[in-house]
Amino acid sequence: MKYRIVSYLFFYVLLILVVSSCQNRPKEVLNRKSMEQLMYDVYVAEAILENDYSNFNTPEKKEAYINEVFKAHEVTQAQWDTSLSWYSDRIDLYLKMNDSVKVRLQRVRKDIDRQVERLNAQQIVDPALLSPSYIPPFYSFSMPGAKKGFSFRLDSAEFRSRVSEDHFSFTFSVIGIPPLFTSDLSSMLTLVYADTTISQSHEIRENKTYSMAASRFIPGDTLTQINGFVHLQDRSGITPAIRLYNIYLGDGKLDSVEVNSPEVLPAPLAREPLMVDTMRIAQ
Repeated sequence: MKYRIVSYLFFYVLLILVVSSCQNRPKEVLNRKSMEQLMYDVYVAEAILENDYSNFNTPEKKEAYINEVFKAHEVTQAQWDTSLSWYSDRIDLYLKMNDSVKVRLQRVRKDIDRQVERLNAQQIVDPALLSPSYIPPFYSFSMPGAKKGFSFRLDSAEFRSRVSEDHFSFTFSVIGIPPLFTSDLSSMLTLVYADTTISQSHEIRENKTYSMAASRFIPGDTLTQINGFVHLQDRSGITPAIRLYNIYLGDGKLDSVEVNSPEVLPAPLAREPLMVDTMRIAQ
């Protein structure tokens, strides 16, 4: 019982001290809630000033930006300085306020990081950043940002690094072509030799694997460049849910394999990363 009385007395004295401290706060000093909000915005503003050198490259510009923060809170630089000094003299209270602001900043930073990750996951690669020799392993005409197909170009050094045998092929599988398909979907592989150019093409009308065979050498000539594309010319204005997968240029030649169910994606597609290529499209 005596312990409880002492505890109550201690709590009562502490409460009086807290109330007294608040009452002793000068009028020009911001209250704790207002001060914490201002501290948060000032910290954010200082981080922006430190990182955005191009827009805040002079002391005058930095001071003007901080003054805009004070203006938004309807306080002056003098009020900020006075309040900061007053709370700093009460170190325990100041540290609690500072910790509260830091927790809020960390929470907001995590939210921003998550949003950035989502945006990056949805980002379509700028064609200017892709190599002309890039061949996507998967392509969907209906994905956001997709164009009418993809193209590629390999010089002699690039295809030598990719092809080790004399004979190779450009191969891809197709799924999603509807029974009544009236659009023009085609592929072409052009082999440029020193004195000869050979082109072969496919009209893509069925859900199956397409393969175009090629050779590094023909009698008296050597391959110097490979050009290829898959292009959809759709006049209906409705983008079909056609997908290309297992897209590959390399050694060997695959036989055509029928895909019986355009509604069900085959297993290899599920393992491939979903990538949309926006490279230059053959016109």
